[in-house]
Amino acid sequence: MSSPPRVGWFFAYDWDAQALQRLQFGSGMAQFDQAGFDLFSFPSNAALVSFDLDRFARRQAERGRRLGWQGVLSHHEQFGALAAALVAERLRLPGATPESVLAAQHKLHARGVLQQVAPEANLPCQPLPAAYGEDIPAGLPYPSYVKPVKAAFSVLARRVDSREELQAHTRFGRRELWVIRRLVEPFERICRQRLPQAGTAHCMLLEEPVPAHVAQYNLDGWVQEGRIHALGVVDAIMYPGTQAFMRWDHPSRAGLALQQRALDVARRFLGAIGYRHGFFNLEFFHDAATDRLTVIECNPRLASQFADLYLRVQGLDAHAMAVALALGRDPLALPRAAPSAGAAASLVYRHFDPATLPPAEPGAPARAAFEARFPQGLLFTFPKQGHSLARDYKWLGSHRYAIIHLDGRDRQQLRDRAEAASALFGWTAPYLDEPPASLAPLPAETRRPHEVMP
Repeated sequence: MSSPPRVGWFFAYDWDAQALQRLQFGSGMAQFDQAGFDLFSFPSNAALVSFDLDRFARRQAERGRRLGWQGVLSHHEQFGALAAALVAERLRLPGATPESVLAAQHKLHARGVLQQVAPEANLPCQPLPAAYGEDIPAGLPYPSYVKPVKAAFSVLARRVDSREELQAHTRFGRRELWVIRRLVEPFERICRQRLPQAGTAHCMLLEEPVPAHVAQYNLDGWVQEGRIHALGVVDAIMYPGTQAFMRWDHPSRAGLALQQRALDVARRFLGAIGYRHGFFNLEFFHDAATDRLTVIECNPRLASQFADLYLRVQGLDAHAMAVALALGRDPLALPRAAPSAGAAASLVYRHFDPATLPPAEPGAPARAAFEARFPQGLLFTFPKQGHSLARDYKWLGSHRYAIIHLDGRDRQQLRDRAEAASALFGWTAPYLDEPPASLAPLPAETRRPHEVMP
């Protein structure tokens, strides 16, 4: 019996770490060699002090050559996707070109490409003509949506309604500037070498804001040999009156015609930047009143947080499909599991008031109760304190302290289960956009396979 192929997997944390363990020790699909660090936990993130992306890629390529890697992948937006592309190029393994990853992740450059190939789905934008901390010039349009040219997790992205508000938002202390530069500089160095026409990533941009009532979605899929495939669509639901994600729902409420329109925009954009191999995640708005579809951004990697939702509802193992793609195999050749649910959600718990403490981490008894009542549920906690916690409130407008994944026969049972799970920890369920639900005992489990079209 031949041994499973060896694959390099970079920056595998949270959902990726769980999938890696399942695919290596559960299915035996591959043997994974890991590298990278966790940006959100200390002391792992101390590696940011001296991190150089090109040096990291060279060392991993040497390691991969020595160990006989047959594939390399990463679903990490900040560093991993670009690192995997660089290593794949050096080892001549299947993968996206570094230039195409750079073109997608450089938000200002990506807007320029969209304007050429899908102008109807683009938002007017311009670079912010001020370096970090400089005075904001007069004459800029308001309201505007400001965001960094290179960032992840909606860091420092928000609507500003005046010059004073924008000025306050872009005033950074010495510690904040150090973190920002360390996060952007590894990308900047590679971009100067491989995509100089994009310009510097050490800046911010202003976009036309969208109305508050528009819906937000995520289209996930992959490209192989230049041919695009759809995995599915996940709905993004925000905390009312904020720009903070409250949960992600699957299956989507978006109609098939809208999903096809988004896929067509993705096809044009990815083709224009030369992204011919790899998973992608297209975030987009849809204004039902005008039927206008606009692109938020296109991420050149799998949105690993959603992979579990697709597995529950569609029986499609997106993590396994990504490994197959990294090995140059057809993801559609993998067996499809029987769906275990009709609806699933990634529930995000946030604290918005920096003057009060966020909820404490769940203790062992509460975690045990959750695991006993929801054996298929997933719980991730993200405790922070001190400067890291203060930075969350300034950069994101809230502190994300936990995420829970649950499913149900349908949306109503999913809602009931979310209410019950939240009550175990004393948290408010992330359904503030809907009328309160009953906390009645859960009905007996009568799950059965549900066939849901991707």
